[in-house]
Amino acid sequence: MAVGASAAERSVVGIGDDAAVWRSGERSYIIATTDTMVAGVHFLPGQVAWADVGWKAMAVNVSDIAAMGGTPTFALVTLALPPETAVTDVDALYAGLRECADVYHVTIAGGDVVSAGELSITVALMGEPLVSDDGEPMLLRRDRAAHDDVIAVTAPLGSSAGGLRALLAGDADAQPRLVEAHMRPLPRVDAGVIAVRAGVVCGMDISDGLVQDLGHICRASGVDAELRTDLIPMYKDLIEAYPDDARMMAMTGGEDYELLLVGQPDTIEVADRVLRDYLEMDARQLHLVGQMKGKGEGVVRVLDPDGNPVDVGTGGWDHMRGDAGR
Repeated sequence: MAVGASAAERSVVGIGDDAAVWRSGERSYIIATTDTMVAGVHFLPGQVAWADVGWKAMAVNVSDIAAMGGTPTFALVTLALPPETAVTDVDALYAGLRECADVYHVTIAGGDVVSAGELSITVALMGEPLVSDDGEPMLLRRDRAAHDDVIAVTAPLGSSAGGLRALLAGDADAQPRLVEAHMRPLPRVDAGVIAVRAGVVCGMDISDGLVQDLGHICRASGVDAELRTDLIPMYKDLIEAYPDDARMMAMTGGEDYELLLVGQPDTIEVADRVLRDYLEMDARQLHLVGQMKGKGEGVVRVLDPDGNPVDVGTGGWDHMRGDAGR
């Protein structure tokens, strides 16, 4: 629920999901999210282009709107800049913000610039959901998973983690596609909208790692899940660059900004077919990676092809730990 109750009756989705949703009028709703990227925590100054930083700052917010099944509309951008920041760097940063906004049809409507000891970029993004015939918002929610639902992801995972590793190792030139996946993610607004049209009601984006994000859904929904390591899709570049660690990166690396969708098998199949038609592609777009397994305490069991448990540690990114570059 929201903090403060002066307009609580208009709140549809409050704290605890990928974005907030509230009623703005009859048959009208707003989806809202915000994210901050801090230099040295979420990106590596001097090792990545400022335009790429701008793109990513916008993209991670677009992904939150996609995670709710919505379409992004308006953004506010706030920059906190050290006094020594070069104007050319700020121009490049804004160019990346604007480039991503243009791709996803977002209008940057305003914002602020303040002085600070560390550089950070905060984007507040609004969006709109589809509305059903009875006037209700059609949303992807974390708390809508059910027993026997299947678990699907929208694309191969782990490439962003591979790109981060390449950057930290000073090996970016050898892994350009992995670095691009890390700095220029492509949020799946198309898949989110198609999924809710098909009747999928449960989902989120993969920002903290597949295992950890699936755990968020399991705990919100009160169900357990089984995830199969051999079903998780990965790109060839990741496997060739890090053959020993690629599978773990795909499960726990995070910042892929693909969608994690949960629903009945026939509903997921409809969504996959429509998405393939929309993209004019023959290959499957929603990759099945596991299944929900009854009521529980929100446990995610990761299994190898023989059904043996796999230890994945914490399962993903810890926001309070503050790893550099994440």
